[in-house]
Amino acid sequence: MLAVFAWLIGGLIWIPQIFILAELGTAYPEEGFGYLYLKKAGSKPLAFLYVWTVFWTSDTPSITIIALSASAALKIFYPPLDGTILGKVFAAVLIISLTYVHYRDVKQGGNLQIILTIAKISPLILLAVVGLFYINSGNLNIVSPTVSADKGIWTLLVAGVAATTWSYAGFPNVLYMAGEIKNPQKNLPRALIGSALGITLAYTLIALATSAIVPHEKLVAATGSFANPFQYLPFFAKFAASFLAIAAFISMIGAASACIMVQPRIQFAIARDGLFFSKFGHVHPRFHTPDYSILLQSGLALLLLFVGNIEQLLGYFTLSYLLQNALVYAAIFKLKKREDYHPTYHAPAWWLMTILAIGTQLYLAYGTFIAYPIGGVLSAAILIGSGLPIYFYFKRQSATRI
Repeated sequence: MLAVFAWLIGGLIWIPQIFILAELGTAYPEEGFGYLYLKKAGSKPLAFLYVWTVFWTSDTPSITIIALSASAALKIFYPPLDGTILGKVFAAVLIISLTYVHYRDVKQGGNLQIILTIAKISPLILLAVVGLFYINSGNLNIVSPTVSADKGIWTLLVAGVAATTWSYAGFPNVLYMAGEIKNPQKNLPRALIGSALGITLAYTLIALATSAIVPHEKLVAATGSFANPFQYLPFFAKFAASFLAIAAFISMIGAASACIMVQPRIQFAIARDGLFFSKFGHVHPRFHTPDYSILLQSGLALLLLFVGNIEQLLGYFTLSYLLQNALVYAAIFKLKKREDYHPTYHAPAWWLMTILAIGTQLYLAYGTFIAYPIGGVLSAAILIGSGLPIYFYFKRQSATRI
C-alpha cells in the first residue's frame, strides 16, 4: 500500500504546480517554457542555467530512461532485453528510429503520437478494473521488512514520491510549444488541470491493481525493470502478460517520441538568442525542423545508454528536474510585476500555491538522496553548478560578435 500512496501523493503535489503553470502559460502563450519565463523575469543567467540543466540532466536523460524502459518491457518475449548490453542496443535502435521520424517531419510525428496514445489506454484501463477483484489478495497488507528504525515509513514514502517524479514529468511539455496551440488562453488551463487529475487517478488505480496482483517480494525485486501484473493472473496469464508488455512498450515509445519532438525546441530558442551552441539554432532547409538540436540531443541520449544503469539515470534526472521546477515557479513573483503580464487564468491563492510548489520540489530533492544511488545525484549537482561559467562564456562570445 505504501507504493499506492506514493503514486497518489506524487500526483496530488502537482496540483499547486499545475495552477502556477496554467497562469504562466496564459500570460505568455509562446514557445520556450522555463527559459521564456525566467528571461522575462529579468534573469538571463538563470534562464540559461535552466536550459543548461534541462539539456544535460533531465530532457536528454529522460529519452534514455524511457528507451531503456521500453526495452525492458519486452523481456517477457526475450529476457536479455532487460538490463543487458543487448537491451541497450535495442534501446539505441528505438531512439534512432524516432529521431529519424521527427528529423524529417513534425506533423508525421504528431500523427504517430495520437495513434500510440490510443493504443496504450485500453490495457491500462483493463488492469485497473481487474485489480479491483484482487483487493483481498493479501498482498496489500504486507509490511516491507525494509521499514526499520533507520528507515521509517515516512522516509520511505518521501523516497517513493520522489521516485514517481519522472513519470509525472510530462505535464508541462505542452508549454514547450504553447504558441502553436489553438486558443491557448482557454485550452492550456483545461489541458493542464484535466490531465493532472486524470493521470493521477489512473496511476493510483494502476499502482493499486499492481500491488494487489503481484506478490510483494516479486514487486520489490523488480527494481529498475518492468513488473508485469498480468503475469500473475491465472487462466489467461500467457497471452495477457504479452498483451500488457506490448502495451507498455507502446506507451514508452509514445513518451520517447514526445520527448524527441518537443524538447529540442527549448535549446533551439536559446541558441537563436546567441546564448547556446549555435548549431542548435539551425533549421533544416528542406524539412524545416530544428535538425541539429534534435540530432545532438538524441546523440547524447544514445551516449548515456552506455555510461550507467537505469537507477543511476533516474537519480541523475530527478534531482535536476526538481530544482529546475522550483526555479520556474519562483519566476512568478517577478513576472507579476511586469506590465505585459496579463494571464487569462489566475491560480487560486497564487502566493500559497507558489510556496507549496517550490517547497515540495526542494523537499523531494532530499528524497532523491534516499531513493537513488549517490553517483547519479552528484553527477547532476556538478553539471548544474557548471552552468554559470558556461553562460558567461556564451555572453562574452555574443558580445564579441556584436
